[in-house]
Amino acid sequence: MKSELTPLIPATNLLKLKNDPSLVLIDAGFGKEKYLQKHLSGALYVDLNRDLSLIKEDPAEGGRHPLPDPLGFGKTLGNLGITPESRVVVYDDKQGAMSAARFWWMLKAMGHQLVQVLDGGLQAAEAAGYPISTGEESATPTAPYPASEWQLPLADLEEVAQKAKDPVYKVIDVRETVRYLGETEPIDLIAGHIPGAINVPFGENLDSNGHFLPAETLKKNYLELLAAGPAENTLVHCGSGVTACHTLLALAHAGLAIPKLYIGSWSEWSRNNRPVATGNE
Repeated sequence: MKSELTPLIPATNLLKLKNDPSLVLIDAGFGKEKYLQKHLSGALYVDLNRDLSLIKEDPAEGGRHPLPDPLGFGKTLGNLGITPESRVVVYDDKQGAMSAARFWWMLKAMGHQLVQVLDGGLQAAEAAGYPISTGEESATPTAPYPASEWQLPLADLEEVAQKAKDPVYKVIDVRETVRYLGETEPIDLIAGHIPGAINVPFGENLDSNGHFLPAETLKKNYLELLAAGPAENTLVHCGSGVTACHTLLALAHAGLAIPKLYIGSWSEWSRNNRPVATGNE
């Protein structure tokens, strides 16, 4: 039985796996057209809106990218040929921030251990000499993945509202600082942030080359930030529950427990007549 893998895999290590029959390579970049034009050879495409979300008519109910039902996601995994024995590597072209980290979190939350995010993404693999393909790859579908509930912790709107006011808890907003401060809001209807939330942009998980910082550096940074508080006292969100997973991945890479994810995030909070803070309030 294979042991649990580290959350990240370097491109050079992926290159050594390219002929492994257990490998399922997933491209989670945004836009299928980009995938069809260029992707890592053998990679199957997953779409954030279609495969990783169950989008509702009103984002006030769960935000812009609410999670699908675990059983529904299990069917998606089966269609991709992913079984509990599969060695899954997922990437995008935004250093994991587009949807790769979200797919990683969802697969971990289904109880799957053999999943990693490609550090540095598509660009790093291409630079390392991984073969590139065009067009669409074909999966070998199998039975739905055998899981019926999310096994990683989630927070809802009411829990966030309660705990953001409690100094025992940390609510982390990983959006860019200008969005947190309310200086600009390119996607949602209202600018600002959840009162009591602190801002730790997900980009701070990366070095200047777009690779995740060393595990020890991230561990030091986050332990100082969280004052070594337990994971259950930390809630992480972003705009719609996607880039928040980048920070959860960084915490896992640092060897820390994965805290609660608030999937609805700012896109839900800001549409429910909740209080809004701007600046450094």
